[in-house]
Formats: sequence, C-alpha cells, structure tokens
Amino acid sequence: MKSFKTMAHIHSLDGKMDEVTVLDEKMSGNQKTYIVDYNGIKCTAVFNCFTCTYFADDIYGRLQL
Repeated sequence: MKSFKTMAHIHSLDGKMDEVTVLDEKMSGNQKTYIVDYNGIKCTAVFNCFTCTYFADDIYGRLQL
C-alpha cells in the first residue's frame, strides 16, 4: 500500500480534524484498521464508511515501531 495524506478525526483533539498520513492497513477480525502518522506519532485508526472519514487514536492507540 502506498502512503497518502488525508484528514482524520483526532482523539487528543476531542474529535477535531487534522491531517494524518496513512501508512499501512491491517485486518483485525472483520475490522480493517490502519496505521497512521500524526505529528510524528504512529497510531491506529479506523475508517467509517458511512461518514467517509478516518478516526485516529493518538492516545490509546499509540504504536512503538
């Protein structure tokens, strides 16, 4: 998967949107999850197909890569 920039709802910003870089996608059961970079923090994110937006969890979804 080629990385790309997009807007996402950010957990630490109480859901306000900011730019992230989507780096990779993984399957977790039936849910596709994404690894994103937000201001140098690698974290998990999900995509909501009903609202067509990403939700990045830079608080509890931080990754140590």
